[in-house]
Amino acid sequence: MLLEFDEQEGLIRDRSLLDPNYVVVEDRIVGRDEQLQKVTKMLRVALGDNRPPNLFLYGPSGTGKSLITKAVCKNISRLCGSRDIEFGTIEVNCQDLDTLGVAVYELAQQAATEAGVDVEVPKHGVATKEKWDELYRIVNENFDSVVFVLDELDMLVGRRDKQDPAFSRLLYQLSRAGADDDITAHISVVAISNDTKMMESVGSRALSSFTPEDVHFDDYDANQLQAILRRRQDAFHDGVVGEEVIPLAAAFAAQTHGDARKAIDLMRVAGELAEREGDERVREQHVREAQDKVEKNRVLEVVRGITTQKKLCLYATAAVAVETNDGTARSTTGYRVYQYLTDSIEADQYQQESYVNKMKELTTYSLVDFERRSHGPSSGMFLEFQFGERPETILETLREDSRLERVSESEVTSVVRAQTRNET
Repeated sequence: MLLEFDEQEGLIRDRSLLDPNYVVVEDRIVGRDEQLQKVTKMLRVALGDNRPPNLFLYGPSGTGKSLITKAVCKNISRLCGSRDIEFGTIEVNCQDLDTLGVAVYELAQQAATEAGVDVEVPKHGVATKEKWDELYRIVNENFDSVVFVLDELDMLVGRRDKQDPAFSRLLYQLSRAGADDDITAHISVVAISNDTKMMESVGSRALSSFTPEDVHFDDYDANQLQAILRRRQDAFHDGVVGEEVIPLAAAFAAQTHGDARKAIDLMRVAGELAEREGDERVREQHVREAQDKVEKNRVLEVVRGITTQKKLCLYATAAVAVETNDGTARSTTGYRVYQYLTDSIEADQYQQESYVNKMKELTTYSLVDFERRSHGPSSGMFLEFQFGERPETILETLREDSRLERVSESEVTSVVRAQTRNET
């Protein structure tokens, strides 16, 4: 079977183009001319052996923030090489980094990899200051100019007992390193976040030394997503992608915050499904199957890692959204369903403020978003939650938890309908 598969030509010619993280050439970047020009203009001063400004790139997931940063840095690195300037891009994704010490070691590791040298301090068992010193040493010995790219920086919260979050302390230390001559190379820090309000949580000391140039990335619309996919259509062999495939994949992605990553993922998964089925073309049915698969995989990945309390909050809110005409859920109604769920499985029951805070925390995963609303003087203020994925998919995935599996779906639906009738 392996040999038989190896002999098949398949439908996909270049799988790297269907990887959302693959750094494409600039003529494949669509709908981001303004942002591309801004980032290029501000980072290009490294070509003259000068220090580029710090940047803060913010906007929803999958809108090109990381892609453009990588593409610009790749071009700068190539040009610096021709001018005998040692330029380095040191990039970390902060999503899985839980403390400042771990983040600093990861930066040192990435700097060492970029320079082709070894890190000379251990990951554990030494003070964070030693890790900082090692990072400084690697940068000073190997680079003239460095751009630190801190992707999903808002996820680096660190220990709760600290006055400032870990991402604030990281920004302060990095931005001060050049001013204090700890790093002799020219350095720029590019902070990337899906949270538009992240800078409000940065401490005053870090804010005064970081002082970034802001670059905003908004959602892609369906036409831009189509253009992005057409620029990558040559990932497939000629004539194998059906006419309806790209418009449908773009439409699905446009429904969930205009996420280009999702659009590219849909194309890839649709192509792989068509190959597996031995079909000669990628068709509409493959995109629809891919939509279900990608959506379920993403939700599963998120809910696997969240606490039982967050699962209960998410389940209650999604159950409300399924029963409303516009797919939204009021926080007041969601909380009453949450109370029913906690009673049903005999779990701890939190106050409404805690329920709201846990739902707000889930916005960092792009599962939900919210707006503050009022339906008249008598109703008071409440939050209205909207879902990035179909709430039905979220409920289906959450029911795989053994505790939630015991809850009667019909009873939850009855509770939701009774509560939504009481909304004023």
